[in-house]
Amino acid sequence: MGRALAALLVVPFAASLAYGQSGEDLKVFISIDMEGVTGVVNWEDVSRSGKDYDYFRRIMTREANAAIEGALAAGATEIVVRDSHGSARNILPELLNENALLIRDWSGGPKVMMEGLDESFDAVIFLGYHAKAGTPDALLEHTSSGTVTDFSVNGISMPEAGYNALIAGYYDVPVVFVAGDKLLCDQITALLGDVETVPVKKGIGAAAVNLHPEVTREMIRTGVERALRNLDSYEPYRLEAPYTLVLKLKDEGMVYNGSYYPGAERTGDWELTYRSNDFLEIMLAFSYMRR
Repeated sequence: MGRALAALLVVPFAASLAYGQSGEDLKVFISIDMEGVTGVVNWEDVSRSGKDYDYFRRIMTREANAAIEGALAAGATEIVVRDSHGSARNILPELLNENALLIRDWSGGPKVMMEGLDESFDAVIFLGYHAKAGTPDALLEHTSSGTVTDFSVNGISMPEAGYNALIAGYYDVPVVFVAGDKLLCDQITALLGDVETVPVKKGIGAAAVNLHPEVTREMIRTGVERALRNLDSYEPYRLEAPYTLVLKLKDEGMVYNGSYYPGAERTGDWELTYRSNDFLEIMLAFSYMRR
């Protein structure tokens, strides 16, 4: 391996606290979306054609940096940031803390917003996340895309943070910290229990009351550090197999097309059902059934 390539792939961590002092590794995965970032209230804010998009991608990058700083303070020895919004090319690489690796663009695999996660990680962090489709008074609420009206597994309706937490649980990794709008924080707490959360804004109809971005960043820094220092308090989120996915869509063509996915059944006017003992197969079916 050439020296330039080695320098690119080896993360130059200087942290020596907590896990670092005991000689243990602490590997942290950060999945960051954009609709739940501080100040975002309109689809234009998170769209590449929006006039304020460049501003909010800087806010997004700085919230990622706040989480990285908190992880380093807790002794993280490796940090991976997965850009999980839209094109997956939103974070500004040069502004991202140099102590993290960045995953950009979509792989095409079933892990999507969790691409890069495996059993070698110790903790998962969600930033910039939003409430599920149909949540009243939530900001830019949706589930994966505007055509999905509900995603449920074993009878439990979930936001994106819910099924991404199940992907983390598949690899035996706990979600320890979540930041996003207030109702997303409520939804993830109902699913995961006493997880560390930072609600950065609260909806009022289509408007929102927002924290100041620096206040948000400080709360993320301290919250992530606290969560990682208390890592033993968290358990991976799992449901019992077999898994039953019930997917509700609002596009007739998608429902019809999705019914042809092997193993899928049309179980209602706008509903598809798929069953598997493997949760990644559930996520793969989800990817195809909503096309």
